[in-house]
Amino acid sequence: MTSDIPLTPTIPIAPADFKSGFVALLGRPNVGKSTLMNQLVGQKIAITSPVAQTTRNRLRGIFTNERSQIIFVDTPGIHKPHHELGKILVKNARSTVGAVDLVVFIVDGSVPLGKGDRFIADFLTKTQASVILGVNKIDQRPENKPHILQSYQDLASENHWQLQEFSALQGDRLHSLENALISSLEPGPYYYPPDLVTDQPERFIMAELIREQILLHTRQEVPHSVAIAIEQVKESPEITEVRAAINVERSSQKGILIGKKGSMLKTIGTAARQQIQKLIAGKVYLELFVKVQPKWRQSRASLAELGYSLDES
Repeated sequence: MTSDIPLTPTIPIAPADFKSGFVALLGRPNVGKSTLMNQLVGQKIAITSPVAQTTRNRLRGIFTNERSQIIFVDTPGIHKPHHELGKILVKNARSTVGAVDLVVFIVDGSVPLGKGDRFIADFLTKTQASVILGVNKIDQRPENKPHILQSYQDLASENHWQLQEFSALQGDRLHSLENALISSLEPGPYYYPPDLVTDQPERFIMAELIREQILLHTRQEVPHSVAIAIEQVKESPEITEVRAAINVERSSQKGILIGKKGSMLKTIGTAARQQIQKLIAGKVYLELFVKVQPKWRQSRASLAELGYSLDES
């Protein structure tokens, strides 16, 4: 039996003046990298929260218009690691720079240049990467403190970097950033079908959406000692059933996540289910349970089992 529906999406042949390439989003934790990628690709694929170091994986977001295709690589915030997971995340973020065509070094434009920004800037000067300095959060910058912008202008000038100001949260001036990115890339092919917004599997995004709700509802009580494993997905025309394990390091964290009479787990599950329904555009039944895995962030074996491994590329 034949079908008129293609088994794989079609990747078109790009015109001669088409631009494409891979762009890393780099910066300190919580400067807005994931928010920016979500805005640029036009869909939520990376989780965001007020808690620093939210991003753990190199997540690819794909922006395509009639002139270009840009594959954004959202990296974990570069910071001093305190455990094996942190070491892997920072190493992977640094390795990304050598494998992309362009880096957008994102800084928090509501405060002056800091030591953490200087650390990343010094690292970038030792690489061959082309850099655009992206000054984010301009909507939050105090109007009576022009020295804040000046500190970033000086950094861009001394390194011969282009500077772009924007607000990822509000979407202000992102068109100017898009034009700067396209202008900085070389002519190239389509790498992905034009309607694709990420190369990550749905299960990965589901797990991240659950983790986001944990970060939003527990804040510092269960900061980064949590990993999500999607154990089963059953699809039918009426509903998608998802079963997921929330892995924590201590029994006390399990108690916090479950809450009094299961109230916290119910709150997290309801919010996560609503986000997953938006992702798959259909009805979802989400079952969550909590498992204790002591010191999983310190164990290479546990990290690999939960999907966190050192990227050798």
